[in-house]
Amino acid sequence: MLVKADVEAAAEVLRGQANATPLVPSLYVGADLWLKLEICQPIGAFKLRGALNAVAAAEGDVVCCSTGNHGRGVAWAAKSAGKRAVICMSELVPAAKVEGIRALGADVRITGRSQDDAQAEADRLVAEEGLTGISPFDDRLVIAGQATIGAEIMAAQPGIETLLVPLSGGGLAAGVAFAAKQAKPSLRVVGVSMDRGAAMYESLRAGHPVQVEEVASLADSLGGGIGMDNRMSFAMCRDLLDDTVLVTEEEIYRAMQELFYTDRLVAEGGSVVGLAALMTGRVRCDGPVATILTGRNVDMEQFTRVVTGQDVTLGDLTVKGVPYAA
Repeated sequence: MLVKADVEAAAEVLRGQANATPLVPSLYVGADLWLKLEICQPIGAFKLRGALNAVAAAEGDVVCCSTGNHGRGVAWAAKSAGKRAVICMSELVPAAKVEGIRALGADVRITGRSQDDAQAEADRLVAEEGLTGISPFDDRLVIAGQATIGAEIMAAQPGIETLLVPLSGGGLAAGVAFAAKQAKPSLRVVGVSMDRGAAMYESLRAGHPVQVEEVASLADSLGGGIGMDNRMSFAMCRDLLDDTVLVTEEEIYRAMQELFYTDRLVAEGGSVVGLAALMTGRVRCDGPVATILTGRNVDMEQFTRVVTGQDVTLGDLTVKGVPYAA
């Protein structure tokens, strides 16, 4: 389990390297909603925090698997530290995210059809080439880095009563829940994921890590497994999250539109699952609520189709276009 000193130490590492991002009120009229703008990080995603904290402590060059944003964070952090970074990703990662990582000078390896396949390649490089592996979520330093988000939210708005956190491998949810509940033990923290391939959600329901099929999703950054030998993030999510809920691709589609037209913000599908949970009533909040806009590294062709109400094809699923209605 994390301790408070881990989060404080991470905040010192991040000072001057990762932005203490704004927490702003949303214009969405359905709730007293606050948005934590991790889209304002230099890499366009919250993953920079955990990556900087872990890379700073690594001896030598580094490797990770990623659905996109963690790889971008590790590539950025490694470049800043003068270290080589190898980023392993599956064929499901959008091209825009792959090219963004290559642009930072990282060695990109595309392997298999799932994050588990990419993790196997990363593990091979650790064993055969001696690189330091940095988990996207199941790493004490990574979780501590992400936890600084929760500390910042509660310092800025201590009246927040519910916190909606996008849920994937659990590094963000675990860290944010830990730090936010340190500040306010009565805080309700809800993990939100898509209803296709939600590994942590299914693992929490089963009581142990389980494998799920990874499929294309508007919330692609939330894809991937949690690791069958998960050491930290599963237990922390089990112990610290008050609830977990799922939203559909159609609901994510509408939430992306709502955020764009109401708050004039561009964000990935994985960023808006908290808003989607509010819009559908899956999470009901009487008091102030906050959610984290985790990243803006969206495929702009796909995003344009969403905000203009066109159909979007995700593997074997087509999300029917719906024009935005205020």
